[in-house]
Amino acid sequence: MLELDSALAQHIVDRAMAILPHNINVMDAQGMIIGSGDPARLHTRHEGAQLVLANRRVVEIDQQAAACLRGVRPGVNLPLLHADQLIGVLGITGDPETVRPYAELVRMAAEMLVEQRQLQAERHWQRHQLEAWLRQLFDPTQALSSLRAEAERIGLTLVWPCQVCLVELSEEGDPLPRQDKLLAALNHKTDYLCAPLGSRELLWCRSLAVRDDEAWLRHADEREWAVRRLVISDPLHDLNELRQACAALRDLQAYARARFPALRVLRLEEQRLPTLLYAQRHSWLLQGWLAPLKRLLAQDGNGTLRETLEAWCAHDGQVQACAQALGIHRNTLRYRLERIAELSGVEVMRLDQRLQLSLGLGLVD
Repeated sequence: MLELDSALAQHIVDRAMAILPHNINVMDAQGMIIGSGDPARLHTRHEGAQLVLANRRVVEIDQQAAACLRGVRPGVNLPLLHADQLIGVLGITGDPETVRPYAELVRMAAEMLVEQRQLQAERHWQRHQLEAWLRQLFDPTQALSSLRAEAERIGLTLVWPCQVCLVELSEEGDPLPRQDKLLAALNHKTDYLCAPLGSRELLWCRSLAVRDDEAWLRHADEREWAVRRLVISDPLHDLNELRQACAALRDLQAYARARFPALRVLRLEEQRLPTLLYAQRHSWLLQGWLAPLKRLLAQDGNGTLRETLEAWCAHDGQVQACAQALGIHRNTLRYRLERIAELSGVEVMRLDQRLQLSLGLGLVD
C-alpha cells in the first residue's frame, strides 16, 4: 500500500492553498500532520483525523467540537484514498458551512496528485529494472535463461521479429533533457522499447515496419533531440539473436567512428564483413593480413598513397574516374599505383587484393 510522505503531503497543501483562502492539513495513516499551511501544526497529532481513520468517513468539526478534541480546529476532514485503500486524511480549516463546498474538490485534486506520484514512481521503477536488464543483456556471462526469467519478472514483453538500434546523442550540451524527450517520444508506441544505456546513448527495439530512417533523423533534428547517429541491426527472432546483435552493433559503432565519423545511418547488413574484421582487428591472424598495408602506410609520409588507394578502391579500379576524383593525370595515377604495389606487394588491379586493401584501410590506425 502506498504511504504518504511529508514531501508529497506538503506538495498537496501548497497546490491547494495557491487557490483556496483556507489552511489545508494533510495527515498520515496514524493521524499525524505531515503537511500544513501552518508550520506550527506540523508533526502534531490530529484527533479529528483519527476519527476519520477509524470510521472511514467525512468528519465535520465545529467550534464546540473542536474545544473537546486535542490538536483540532474547526473544519472538514476527509479520508484520502488510493486504489480503495485509506492512506491518510485531508483537512480544511474553517467554519464547516464555509469550507464544505470546497471539500470534495480539494480531495479529488489531492487524490489525483497521489495517483500521479504513484505512476511516476512506477515508471521510475520500471525504467530502473529495464536498465538493469539491459546491462545483463550486454554481459555475456549472464545466462539466457536468467535473462528470460528476469524479463518475465519485470513484465518486459519483446515482440519477435524485431530490430534493435543504438541511438547516439550529440556530445554537445546537457544530454539528459533531450534523452528524456526522446524516451517519451519513442516509448509511447506499443511496438517500441527504448531505454538509456548511458547519458548519451539509447537502445531502441522496434518492429520490422518499413521506415525511412533518414526521414526520421530529419524529424529528430526538427525537434532538437540531438541524435547524432543510428546504428541498426538485422531482423531478430529471439533473445539469443538480440544479445549477439547488441554486441555486433557495438563493433559496428566503433568501426563507424573510426572509418565514417560523419555517417548518420549505419546498417549492419551493409557493413557486415568490415564489422566482423574490425572486431578481430587486434588478433594475430588479422594483423598478418594487414601487414602489407602497414608496410605501405609506413613509407607514405605525406599521405598521398593512402589518398590514392582510398580513391582507387572507392571507384572500383576505374582509372579515369579515379584520376578525375584525385584531380591528376592518368599517367600520374598509374605511377602511384605501381608505387603502392611495390611497397605493399599487393596487386592492386586484382579485385580480391584490392578488397584486402580497401577493408584494411578501415582497420589500421
